[in-house]
Amino acid sequence: MREYESHGPADTERLGEALAKELRPGAVVAFFGDMGSGKTVFTRGLARGLQCTESVSSPTFALVHEYGGEPPLVHFDMYRINTWDELDSTGFYDYIDSGCVLAVEWSENIENALPEDAVRVEFFRGSGENERLIRVTGETIHEDFGD
Repeated sequence: MREYESHGPADTERLGEALAKELRPGAVVAFFGDMGSGKTVFTRGLARGLQCTESVSSPTFALVHEYGGEPPLVHFDMYRINTWDELDSTGFYDYIDSGCVLAVEWSENIENALPEDAVRVEFFRGSGENERLIRVTGETIHEDFGD
């Protein structure tokens, strides 16, 4: 487990970009944290690190956004997912073995469906409005990314 302090959105994006460069194709990045804690901002950094040129936004209403990149990035929002059938309807299982990097917001709602080797990224609010503690657990290529 590694912990990082973010002092604002730019720091959070840089950390996402650093992580992206250390992920293997097929990696699942599972986000945990309150609304507004930085999950989509972190995903923008992942997208930049994977050379995605499309604009990243929260997939709250669409449930899933596909971006280009190398490997491609697929961004899920599981906030409204409450049943196995609802999860299945997102295409989540189809993407697991596709070689894409999956960024999964609200992973709390599908924790039992996450692969064992998912990289967990937990967001905690700090003392200031834009302060965050970001805890990363799981295997990446290099354990010292972001340092």
